Amino acid sequence: MVLALSGTTPATAAPPTAGPAPAVSATGTWQAPLSTRGRYIVDAAGNRFRLKAANWDGAQGSWTGSGSIADPANHHAGQDSYGIPLGLDRASLPQLLADFQALGINSIRLPFSNEMIRTTAPVPDAAVAANPQLRGETPLEVYDAVVSALTGAGFAVILNNHTNTSRWCCGVDGNERWNSSQSTQQWADDWVFMARRYAANPRVVGADLYNEVRRDVLDDPNWGLGDNHDWYAAAQLAADRILTEANPNLLIVVEGINWTGIPVDGFAHDRPTLAPVRTLSHTLVDAHKLVYSAHFYGYTGPHHSGATGIGETSDPRYQDLSRDELYQVLADQAFFVTTEGRHYTAPVWISEFGIGAGETGTAARTWFGNITDYFADHDTDFAYWPLVGWEGHDDWALLRYDTAGHRSGILDGGDWRATAWAHLMDSPGRTGYVAPGTTWRMLATDHGDAVESRRVRAGGDWDSGAYKAVCPDGLRLTGLAHSGGRGLCTDATAGDLRAAGSGQTVVTDERYVPAGGDWASGYTKLQCPAGQFAIGYSRRGERVSAVLCVPARAAIGANGRTVWFDRSDNRPADGAGDDFAYGAYKGQCTTAEYLAGVAFTTRVGSTPGPAAVLCAPLPS
Repeated sequence: MVLALSGTTPATAAPPTAGPAPAVSATGTWQAPLSTRGRYIVDAAGNRFRLKAANWDGAQGSWTGSGSIADPANHHAGQDSYGIPLGLDRASLPQLLADFQALGINSIRLPFSNEMIRTTAPVPDAAVAANPQLRGETPLEVYDAVVSALTGAGFAVILNNHTNTSRWCCGVDGNERWNSSQSTQQWADDWVFMARRYAANPRVVGADLYNEVRRDVLDDPNWGLGDNHDWYAAAQLAADRILTEANPNLLIVVEGINWTGIPVDGFAHDRPTLAPVRTLSHTLVDAHKLVYSAHFYGYTGPHHSGATGIGETSDPRYQDLSRDELYQVLADQAFFVTTEGRHYTAPVWISEFGIGAGETGTAARTWFGNITDYFADHDTDFAYWPLVGWEGHDDWALLRYDTAGHRSGILDGGDWRATAWAHLMDSPGRTGYVAPGTTWRMLATDHGDAVESRRVRAGGDWDSGAYKAVCPDGLRLTGLAHSGGRGLCTDATAGDLRAAGSGQTVVTDERYVPAGGDWASGYTKLQCPAGQFAIGYSRRGERVSAVLCVPARAAIGANGRTVWFDRSDNRPADGAGDDFAYGAYKGQCTTAEYLAGVAFTTRVGSTPGPAAVLCAPLPS
């Protein structure tokens, strides 16, 4: 494969034309675009869309990193994908699509590599022997054709940036982080390029930002430290760029951290997965586009990398756990995110799990039954790995094809996985209309701005030099932390309270405090003008810098109550929104109130962060 990896970056050039959106067949009854309501993904009509998916891999690369890349023996499972989705050499696209539909799946996770984007040489004819119409195409052009075929057949497609280089993942292979083989800027640029490329196709519904973020030889990724290895920050950056620069309709899929530490007994090592979300969750410019993701395989474990031999520890694998132990770990590592009424509430998509048809181990088979039972019982969104393989090579694939195009696998009898697969596919779950519920979102200015309102962004920098935070459009500020710069947003009770237009007020002094309205004596009070409410704030260090207020669409109460929180928490008893600033004192209005002002002090020896908020009644 001849690569062009230097020179002009495609993401900075005009995006190529991928053609018009294909006609949607009768097999798809859902309406794009997709979004989220609490723990559920819904379509444009508000109806539940459960991701029943599989991974059609290959375009992320299959070379294992040693020996000649031209020798199939040096590719995963002896399968040379040629950097395109597997199976195009063995079965025609119409046959493949018909087989996918027979499985009952409704969506495809479609991996790609950043290297694939820049590959200029056409794929060998042998790579598309069963699809001669694709001869002479580059890997990206083949990817285009596959996307068009899938969506034309009614499938939802989630783009997955699986690797930087076209090398098989996921060990110490140069693909550990989104920026292992390139800069974060380049990675985000590539995502804008890919999202724009398919923006005209409404059934390209999601962007799965990066696969299995993990440790390299020297360093761990982290969740919120603000450095070059901060996966939380990188995902936030790419997500907001995709939604504002490329395609506002896409779901944004953020995987947890797959591995940290040195896998040697006596050294710290862990699979954090989604556990960090509990204390630091993402808030995007669209509050209803975030999906979290995790991977589970029987041969890995809560503290086990999946290695055998070198790098193997004595920690149990998931398949070594009892059913009850496994279920508790799944809840702790991922499924807590689906709890309603939290700042982190979102759908959880298990975008990889799988096992081989030739597996004979009792523990592994039991694990597969247990985890598919859990997914069935918990109405889980899922994607099996992998979908397509070569007969005699990868028995993990749901569908395998020989050189003559004959199919074998889970549709053809004799596959022990079929019972668990059928149970998962046929399990009852929520269907139909999902009513909008209350949304809670965290604002974090730990290392920079968190301006998540498109309307505010359009108005420019409203407090130059300060760290700024603004709730997504449709939400209002309802809580603040005394230190650390965290905030909480909601649409509880009143929904989108903001009036039409771009009006806003940056409050930096007490000019809007009415005569006789000293609600925090001895403290500096930044109060919204009458008829306005707070959607954001700024800080310089710990000191409050400004409060951002906007006009309400309806009359709102002027008289409020003071909520102090400089010495202890002062939050509603129901704990709505959950703890949005662990380790800090917090103040929060109730769901029947809006936040109208912030008080703080600059007295020597006192913390200059928010000490009290003014909570006033919402319109009845």
